[in-house]
Amino acid sequence: KEVKKTTTTTTKKETSAPDTASIKKDGAPKTKKVTSKQLPAVPESVLKNRRRRDATKAAQLKSLLKQRTEKYKKRKLIFKRAEQYVKEYRAKERDEIRLARQARNKGNYYVPADAKLAFIIRIRGVNQVAPKVRKVLQLFRLRQINNGVFMKLNKATINMMRICEPYITWGYPNLKSVRELIYKRGFAKLKGQRIPITSNDMIEKKLGKYNIICIEDLIHEIFTVGPNFKYASNFLWPFKLNTPTGGWRKKTNHYVEGGDFGCREDKVNTLLRRMV
Repeated sequence: KEVKKTTTTTTKKETSAPDTASIKKDGAPKTKKVTSKQLPAVPESVLKNRRRRDATKAAQLKSLLKQRTEKYKKRKLIFKRAEQYVKEYRAKERDEIRLARQARNKGNYYVPADAKLAFIIRIRGVNQVAPKVRKVLQLFRLRQINNGVFMKLNKATINMMRICEPYITWGYPNLKSVRELIYKRGFAKLKGQRIPITSNDMIEKKLGKYNIICIEDLIHEIFTVGPNFKYASNFLWPFKLNTPTGGWRKKTNHYVEGGDFGCREDKVNTLLRRMV
């Protein structure tokens, strides 16, 4: 009896235990343990570089926005000033016409105010030039033939022009001539070099402290002979002009005698049209 009991228990155990080999063969689902994968730690140097890059990007964006707003404000200011100058020039012209008309109606003559601005052109070379004349031409910055400069008219400059009169011709330029000369033949003197005026930034960099920030400010300062005329004129390199179309008449004679040198007052504008 005891032997039978033991055999029955063993058979029960064998039947109750599952066959692992059969499960594997049948392809029953396996139960896997879920393991949490941790991301690898980022080195501190990489994080520092990333923060630095983000900070520089933010700073660059901020400076770019600031520059854009400043440029917009500056452009607006330049347009305002240009409009103001146009109004000023037109008002001046109207005043001249009105005063001339009043004088004519009353049977008088209208004498306009003395010119403040002159444009001087060198017409002769260096052969047989007296030392005093050569020095005056150097002071006027007229070192080559067909060089031209703007000059403020006063007692000293008029006396200097009389010394070197046979070598120069000069007159009173109008607004159109001043504008054409600066726009077409204008070159800046920066660090002793002759550089073309391509942007207002060049003018502002050199003359910003004198409240001259654009080319229209420069034209206005020169044409009206303002308080900063000296700095505006020295900023411009001496103009290099062409020989006039049709050539000169006779350089050795005065303009009054049918020649070329000397003062030609308003007629210098017609000469500049042929030379620019």
